[in-house]
Amino acid sequence: MASKLKNAQLDAKKSLEIVEEQFQTFQILNEEGEVVNEAAMPDLTDAQLQELMRRMVYTRILDQRSISLNRQGRLGFYAPTAGQEASQLASQFALEKEDFILPGYRDVPQIIWHGLPLYQAFLFSRGHFQGNQIPEGVNVLSPQIIIGAQYVQTAGVALGLKKNGNKAVAITYTGDGGASQGDFYEGINFAGALKAPAIFIVQNNRFAISTPVEKQSAAKTVAQKAVAAGIPGIQVDGMDPLAVYAAVHDARERAINGEGPTLIETLTYRYGPHTMAGDDPTRYRTAELDNEWEKKDPLVRFRKFLENKGLWSEEKENEVIEQAKEDIKEAIKKADAAPKQKVTDLMSIMFEEMPSNLKEQYEIYKAKESK
Repeated sequence: MASKLKNAQLDAKKSLEIVEEQFQTFQILNEEGEVVNEAAMPDLTDAQLQELMRRMVYTRILDQRSISLNRQGRLGFYAPTAGQEASQLASQFALEKEDFILPGYRDVPQIIWHGLPLYQAFLFSRGHFQGNQIPEGVNVLSPQIIIGAQYVQTAGVALGLKKNGNKAVAITYTGDGGASQGDFYEGINFAGALKAPAIFIVQNNRFAISTPVEKQSAAKTVAQKAVAAGIPGIQVDGMDPLAVYAAVHDARERAINGEGPTLIETLTYRYGPHTMAGDDPTRYRTAELDNEWEKKDPLVRFRKFLENKGLWSEEKENEVIEQAKEDIKEAIKKADAAPKQKVTDLMSIMFEEMPSNLKEQYEIYKAKESK
């Protein structure tokens, strides 16, 4: 054996190519809604398939209304989600209530469907502290604004679940830009070393804020970065809800059985700007590329699949649309009714015991607010 190794030809480039070849895109439905991977079809009932579609349609309407509310000045920070519904909602659909979601700032839909009341999501967007007061039994954290920071936090939450003997996972999301952050590597490495039950999702929408993914990393896939952490990695067609569901369901099963974390790269696309804070995607994306990805729309793809099975119709979709509009109307009304946020509110809930320097400032602001 020693003589064989001594005489082996060094070919570092070939070693990399061998790794890269292993990461092929996992897909179940093609762009026409046709099943191209029957063996991988997840075990979902007709009712579950309809519910997943309902959530995707509802969330597309929520995105449209949120953009409109933002432009009216009725919401604050908002990151559009259209195009990423399969990646976001099919992954959450594979979870159980006891699982924890640690979202990025674009991942508000997942925590809504995991139990966060819609009006609180609107309050979060406005920067109101009540938007971060998560109801008891809803296992989500507030959306992380610092890019990639949720990856380190997820490793910690997952380790806590393991130590407590919980049969649950911690799942987190970032974009392709987040995969260039140090927290990304630290999180997957820590979780891998300790076999923590975590699922790390990178929603590769190709441009982070405005930088093409090809300029962010020399790696051909984000999924292959799992190799360095010694954990499984998979690249999934993020516009295919069934493929995303299957990948996350499999990762969850392995995690709760003690096999550790998984890194999942979903190939997806955001149809809107990075955020509503002045980003202009026409400055860094071509119309041709937009058109190419519009043909891969996850709602269109899944709609075709369900219609072919006799499980969806225009009438059903219109019912969902009207329900979403009504729910949003009521939720924004409830958010409007929240008490106006005061500086003293924030100071009083920041510490269990207020430090002396804040006590002094508290009295100053209390006096100002009483006028």
